[in-house]
Amino acid sequence: MTATVFHGGGLDAAVARHGGRRQDWLDLSTGINPVPYPLPAIAAEAWARLPDSGAEHRPIEAARATYGVPDHLAVLAAPGTQALIGALPRLLAGDTATIVAPATGTYGEHAHCCAAAGRRLRQVRSPDAVADDESLAILVHPNNPDGHVWQPTALAALAARLASRGGTLLVDEAFCDVCPEASIVSAGLAGTIVLRSFGKFFGLAGLRLGFAIAAPDLVARLAHWFGPWAVSGPALAVGTAALGDAAWIAATRRRLESDSLSLASLLEGHGFSVAGRTGLFVLAGHRRAAAIAQALARHHILVRPFPDRPQLIRFGLCASADELARLERALSAVASEPA
Repeated sequence: MTATVFHGGGLDAAVARHGGRRQDWLDLSTGINPVPYPLPAIAAEAWARLPDSGAEHRPIEAARATYGVPDHLAVLAAPGTQALIGALPRLLAGDTATIVAPATGTYGEHAHCCAAAGRRLRQVRSPDAVADDESLAILVHPNNPDGHVWQPTALAALAARLASRGGTLLVDEAFCDVCPEASIVSAGLAGTIVLRSFGKFFGLAGLRLGFAIAAPDLVARLAHWFGPWAVSGPALAVGTAALGDAAWIAATRRRLESDSLSLASLLEGHGFSVAGRTGLFVLAGHRRAAAIAQALARHHILVRPFPDRPQLIRFGLCASADELARLERALSAVASEPA
């Protein structure tokens, strides 16, 4: 088993170390929409009864429409994409896996779960560096933490190379809701599995809902793996409502892009270089990044440092102009503190 993966979040530990109350902190350590989808009224039946076939079918159809899933592919609702990331390396054939990661790294749970499943790991910088005989190749698109978007032609070529020898391409599109034009779902590539997160874009990570999009036989195997009633009735109800709310989705995409640009501009004004971004986070570089992250924690602002890349910090979005102003004041104070 590999070591535990370092993530954002962990507000309780930050409070224990630096004091204050949870409500006093500004948590910018995750790539989750800080203005969540307004929860709809949930029928008492969703809480009281196991989900019936209609309750399970409705969010799948909503996801199919929202993500542009071709008719020949199937969709599975799961209790979060993390559960799918853990299951797939055990369910798919082969004993190796290649993780595609640029110099800034990528989401660490893929390597962690592959290693836990007994797969030998390789890491390469680009899709064209994956060996033709690889049984499982994985990439995050847009990449976390730098927001890199892989070229569709490169992904299609990789999928075709792997599929020709029975291999699988796993594409984690957890952050693709902010840039739907980049998604490869509609291409319907053979031998490809696409994961879509619900909680990040809709700001409801605690709901634990995600989707796998793949060939029907693989989706059937995944469904068997998770067993009946894997997703709660309330999660299915909220997912159906949110995925069907086209107006909210469009407005939220515009707001997130604007807020991400504002955050990037603020950081550049305080001596950071922007190493990458999406509509849900900004990756910033600074020679004192690790020290700044600690200093911000003393101001009760939590950000996402990288112990193995101490020159980088990932900032999640602020929920309001007041929060952005608070971050600016803290950065100004930190700049005046001793190095």
